[in-house]
Amino acid sequence: MGLLSFFFKKQSNKIQEYLNRDALILDVRTQQEWNEAHIANAMHIPLADLKNHIEDIKKLNKPVIAHCKSGVRSARATKLLKFYKIEAVNGGGLADLKLFIS
Repeated sequence: MGLLSFFFKKQSNKIQEYLNRDALILDVRTQQEWNEAHIANAMHIPLADLKNHIEDIKKLNKPVIAHCKSGVRSARATKLLKFYKIEAVNGGGLADLKLFIS
């Protein structure tokens, strides 16, 4: 197993663990991207506005799976959430995360 395979398997396990714990799915894409397609029951907060909603997310008391289109913005969102002591994982891109959602 290569290093990348190991990383993605570990990440996949974490995403599934969070889903089993009723995680909040947080879509950090733009409004236009959200309008084109999104996961049902996901919360939409564009990355640019995320810092303004930290307390709202904390009140939910749930782990967070952040996602975007490719995984880059959700990586930034995950880092910000963790900075504020919110349990979070990068769910990657929309297509990737849809594989976990039935």
